Amino acid sequence: MENEKSYRPNVAAIILSSRYPDKCEFFVAHRSDIKNAWQFPQGGIDKGETPREALSRELLEEIGCNNIEILGEFPEWISYDFPKVSHGKTYPFDGQTQKYFLVRLREGATIDLHTYDIPEFREYEFVEYEQLFKKVTYFKRKIYRQVIDYFIEEGLI
Repeated sequence: MENEKSYRPNVAAIILSSRYPDKCEFFVAHRSDIKNAWQFPQGGIDKGETPREALSRELLEEIGCNNIEILGEFPEWISYDFPKVSHGKTYPFDGQTQKYFLVRLREGATIDLHTYDIPEFREYEFVEYEQLFKKVTYFKRKIYRQVIDYFIEEGLI
């Protein structure tokens, strides 16, 4: 009998700049622990925490800002396996199952990547849709496109 895979419950934020809807720019950040790995902010859901509570906490921890407006929530959980190359990390899970949120930074919101002693990200950029998929790490592109295209179809982007 084959072992079932275990997935860590997780939230992920697709962040639009405060200039949206006048300008559609997506926040992506370069991980501090993995070379050339750009992604959306994400993080685990703690026991007893709702996905929305985890979203707020993770944004505050990772980008120093949870001054956001939630525009939408992807209706399903999406699971993915960690890539075979783990960059020296060991995980107790085979991958993650994620709840995606579309959020917009509120006017005047400021990002501070140095909220903690060891920052999750070393730098960030706001990029347009076309540049986004050239920038983000390869194994997240398919999921990111699926989720963003859903939000576009729903008229949220």
